[in-house]
Amino acid sequence: MAKKKQHDQKILLMTDSACDIPDADLLTGGIVMLPIPIAIDGKGYLERVDFTIPEFYERLTAARELPVTSHILSVTYAQAYQDAYEQGYTDVINTTITSKGSNMFQAAVFAKKQFYEDTPEAVDKMNITVLDSGSYSIGYGYPIVEAAKLIKAGKTADEVTVFLDDWFSCVEIYFAPYSLEYVRRSGRVPAAAAFVGDVLGLRPVISIIDGVTAVVEKVRGDKNVVVRVCEQGLAHASDKKAPTVVAYGSIEQYGEDLWKEISKRFGHAPKAKFQLGAAITINAGPKAVAMIVRGEKRLNTRAREQDYLA
Repeated sequence: MAKKKQHDQKILLMTDSACDIPDADLLTGGIVMLPIPIAIDGKGYLERVDFTIPEFYERLTAARELPVTSHILSVTYAQAYQDAYEQGYTDVINTTITSKGSNMFQAAVFAKKQFYEDTPEAVDKMNITVLDSGSYSIGYGYPIVEAAKLIKAGKTADEVTVFLDDWFSCVEIYFAPYSLEYVRRSGRVPAAAAFVGDVLGLRPVISIIDGVTAVVEKVRGDKNVVVRVCEQGLAHASDKKAPTVVAYGSIEQYGEDLWKEISKRFGHAPKAKFQLGAAITINAGPKAVAMIVRGEKRLNTRAREQDYLA
């Protein structure tokens, strides 16, 4: 497809609901968020459609079985591309949750191929770029919100794609649950270790980098959680000027405490505050706190479209 100048472009950002972008940012336009299917005690729902984030916490704590998410189907992505084409978009930049934790990237790429086969006249009229964020939640939600601002400021689709790729090669998440119940139930740590941890008052600080989770520290006592999450972020930030974002679950005070701690340790306030959705809280529980920070640039380990189109 021939390159278009910015004034010839109508750019749409597309993503999935695991990005946890707040409703207020979605209402400003330029972002379409497709809902992720969630099964709760055998009944199917769509995230952010059938319930709000706070309502999901209530369903999560009341559920007999741990809720299960599934990936957005390729047919859903194909219809979203068709809708964008009919609305006159020249460029769609679709960012998915990490391909290491879901098949959504693969489904989005397959849907792109299917869309062009079914609508060949769109080949020279609408370009679709599918990006694997390599992350969860605010790890790609915040960069997408910033990308929407760049589009409004007149940046081209290529410039926005470069911006997002750069963020995804640097972003790191540090989060901690205030209970090991959901970590145990989800299988993230052995049941015995989770039980002992709760008895001793231990809270794991967990990193998510390039879609890989790792326990980087165990903290004793709830009062130390926010401090250690912040210190982990600071230790891995590219520098003290690196932008940060805060996220919290069912207890907003945890987010407020982390905001204050980051402001003190980094010397500047976080850029935004999000509320954690299902992708994180199913595995960490609704009582959790998280931050993202730009770390050092890494070699690209994320999936690319050509990986699935060969």
